[in-house]
Amino acid sequence: MIKPEERQLVHQFILLEMAVKSLQHDYDTLGNLKMAKVYIRIVDDLLKVIRSDYYNNKRMLAKQKIEVIKWVHIDQYFSDVVVKNPGEDVVLRYAKQALKTQVENLIFNYLKEISHNTNTKQ
Repeated sequence: MIKPEERQLVHQFILLEMAVKSLQHDYDTLGNLKMAKVYIRIVDDLLKVIRSDYYNNKRMLAKQKIEVIKWVHIDQYFSDVVVKNPGEDVVLRYAKQALKTQVENLIFNYLKEISHNTNTKQ
């Protein structure tokens, strides 16, 4: 059984992983935009901060011997995430649209943080 605080850590890890993958996926298309240099710099800054948190989160999970093993596509609305923890594997079901919304909110929060840090340095 996975403890509530561990489940929250796994959930945060999943959001960070999806944010990194989404930004990397979209990165290649930024070169086609008129203001490509601006957008590429923003995404680079975002990826730097999000990757740092992602790897820190991954290390914290590893210390607790918890690992996200795989994603299992259920249908167009749901996916299962198989999580290995000491003693047993746990399957967590996620609604895809809810995850997408949470990843978008996570990225917006990071953008606000980066913007705030940039404004306070000036």
